[in-house]
Amino acid sequence: MSGSYMTSTPARLRKAVLPVAGLGTRVLPGTKTTPKELLNVVDRPILSYIVEEAREAGIEHIVFVTGRSKGAIEDYFDHQIELEAQLEAKGKTDILAMMNAELATAGEMSFTRQMQPKGLGHAVWCARDIIGHEPFAVILPDVIVDSQPGALKQLAQVYAETGGNIIGVESVPEDQTHKYGIVDPVSRDGARIVMKGMVEKPAAGTAPSNLSISGRYILQPEIFDLLATQEKGAGGEIQLTDAMARLMANQSFTAVEYAGVTHDCGDKIGLLRANVALALKRADLGEAARTAISALL
Repeated sequence: MSGSYMTSTPARLRKAVLPVAGLGTRVLPGTKTTPKELLNVVDRPILSYIVEEAREAGIEHIVFVTGRSKGAIEDYFDHQIELEAQLEAKGKTDILAMMNAELATAGEMSFTRQMQPKGLGHAVWCARDIIGHEPFAVILPDVIVDSQPGALKQLAQVYAETGGNIIGVESVPEDQTHKYGIVDPVSRDGARIVMKGMVEKPAAGTAPSNLSISGRYILQPEIFDLLATQEKGAGGEIQLTDAMARLMANQSFTAVEYAGVTHDCGDKIGLLRANVALALKRADLGEAARTAISALL
């Protein structure tokens, strides 16, 4: 395995893995027949925000790691001929243009199946042949980050300077650290943190920092070799954090505390909060949303 990737010109970041095989048990029964990634936030699915973030960061190829009953995800980014014809006939060109802007360009998206729910590390490993030997992003598809620029773009800007591996983090209250993967920092320069390790859900009072790993990564392809041999970790699953901890012995890792508000849409209250927060920010809906919400309080 090669050494640190601290180079003046890191290999260009072009690909992203979106693990969408999860069953969405925290938001049942809404996800019984609808993939959780296609649940709406205001007027478009969670996944629409995620793909927009990836494209903004310069991602040219998105690899969806899917599971059974997730075919609707593939359909969402394809043409809906009858619907488009109806919108055209009714002169609803604004909504038609918005829908067309989301469509996959030829060859932009790949779909591969995980088959069994063996954890995030295993899901990422399933994308190895499509990613090949180049750096790639991982974006957790039930976490919307409301930020300008997008969270992944903020990570990509750091990656372009440092190379290596980049992990998006955010501060959490000290009494909440046991719920997250937490980074072990060495030093800090603004939003960038040099790190020496990470701990998955540390016991209360033992966390090395309050910086939680929040679902945005840029990784080097050597991670695939480690995932291939990774033992099961927490929850009996193949954990991405375990493989990253092993890769850290040979390669640099930089945590980036991105600017933005994170919404965990895989949780009922998180999904509700995202709907309210993003509706209130909309120029076209904000005032009406504020009136409607205020009337209920």
